[in-house]
Amino acid sequence: QVQLVESGGGLVQAGGSLRLSCEASERTFSNYAWFRQAPGKEREFVAVITWSGGSTDYAHSVKGRFTISRDNAKNTVYLQMNSLEPEDTAVYYCAISYSSSWYSRTWVSSYNDWGQGTQVTVSS
Repeated sequence: QVQLVESGGGLVQAGGSLRLSCEASERTFSNYAWFRQAPGKEREFVAVITWSGGSTDYAHSVKGRFTISRDNAKNTVYLQMNSLEPEDTAVYYCAISYSSSWYSRTWVSSYNDWGQGTQVTVSS
């Protein structure tokens, strides 16, 4: 089991930026994703990146504002979040999938290991 540790969350005003980091305990040739969960809502897909970094995908609600990237030398995945909105307030989770399926990349059930989450709060 790979341990994932997220960091970088915090409180920011609307229109501001944050960069989340997710460090893995070991190198994996796997897809990584960010999900988020707001109070009273289901966990939802935010972004995904393949192990090579060659392919990415985003939820419609964050496309053009968020960027996912990875540094395999550091076993770390990042989520750069710009133009933040109050609706982005949630706990953000990093996850890893040992399946190579791109079709199911947005499904919570496709991911095997999860971090503990980091809180992002955007004030209006």
